[in-house]
Amino acid sequence: MGTIEGYQVPEEALSESFIASSGPGGQNVNKVATAVQLRCDVFKLGLAPWAFRQLRELAGSKMTDGGEIVITARTHRSQDANRQEARERLAELITRAHVRQAKRIKTKVSRAAKARRVDAKKQRSTVKAGRGKVQSD
Repeated sequence: MGTIEGYQVPEEALSESFIASSGPGGQNVNKVATAVQLRCDVFKLGLAPWAFRQLRELAGSKMTDGGEIVITARTHRSQDANRQEARERLAELITRAHVRQAKRIKTKVSRAAKARRVDAKKQRSTVKAGRGKVQSD
């Protein structure tokens, strides 16, 4: 398949099958199987555990229980264009899986900030309390 940002996708991890497409093409749709279904065995990719978890999350329903990502491309009228689109979508998915998420650092609200918040609430409370009904004498 090629290199994806320094990562080589082995060709034996991929399998393609062509199916009848429902897209544009007129009568050609009934005669030629132009849609491609690209299957990628994720276990053959040799991903790092964090990248595998990220890929599984990104793929969602495209990943089977057996660890295969199934991508169906049917927007174009030719097999080659659909094949290219499916491979590009897989490459984009794997590239996004290799982007590490920044770790979140827990922070605490300072004591002064808590005091400011409480003071603001008290001030707002007095403003609202002063809005009572006007009593006529």
